[in-house]
Amino acid sequence: MPSPALVAIALAQALAAGSPGAGSPAPLLPGVIDSPDTEVRPAFSPDGRCVLWGSIGAPKTAWRILQTCRAGAGWSKPAAVSFDGPDNDFDPAFSPDGRTVYFFSNRPGGQGGDDLYAVDRDPATGAFGVPRNLGPRFNTPGDEWAPAPTVDGKLIFSSDGHGGLGRQDLFEGDLAGDAPVRGLGPGVNGPLDDFDATLLADGRTLVFASGDLKAETRVALHSARRSDDGRFGPRHVLAAPVNCSEAINNGPAIDPKRPEALYYSAYCPALGPGRMDIFEVPAPTP
Repeated sequence: MPSPALVAIALAQALAAGSPGAGSPAPLLPGVIDSPDTEVRPAFSPDGRCVLWGSIGAPKTAWRILQTCRAGAGWSKPAAVSFDGPDNDFDPAFSPDGRTVYFFSNRPGGQGGDDLYAVDRDPATGAFGVPRNLGPRFNTPGDEWAPAPTVDGKLIFSSDGHGGLGRQDLFEGDLAGDAPVRGLGPGVNGPLDDFDATLLADGRTLVFASGDLKAETRVALHSARRSDDGRFGPRHVLAAPVNCSEAINNGPAIDPKRPEALYYSAYCPALGPGRMDIFEVPAPTP
């Protein structure tokens, strides 16, 4: 597998050849993470040692969570995490302290549809525990996706089962306590699908996907800033080099070690090797 140095050389050669062009989204560790399969929404461990992401093989199979970790000068061969099961597991995200991974799954025993789960992780060894369902305060008989824990102890996620302004809407709830979750409001949520959110390093700028998932048309990444009163908005479509796909752009994420970068997923065949790849671009300026 290529080392980071070899990846950098390959990207430099591609840039020099004009494909992708200067300022274009750069694929994330091609040959390790980006592949001919579909890769969505990376999760970077706070210590910088491991990356998790959602993967869908070809032909379409169960959705899995894969992991690669630093091995010498390179990265380990991607493998399913120990808690990945025969059902759909997807959208991993690390807690700020690296001791918990949140994800969604349609495994038996939940509230229905896709539910949010958490699994403990030992930061020293990387070993995972047994996943636990987050319960009916977060989960519904509908679908809950893309959990994103925040540094102030909240969880941002999307759902079509909590009511709202559209189909998938974005919500926020306290991980401790029993207060009901709350929608992020019309400054973020609209009549179609709003999902896959992450906060940038400033803790106030939300980047999220919005569009029509049923038609798979023009799902684009947007941003909205939280004001002093806690409300988000107004929302704006992010400009190039984000949103390289004319169809679907989703899965935004940041690396705690590299807050100047934004990662997202899209089908941009001139730039990446797969059906949907993870790309790196400069993080938008708040």
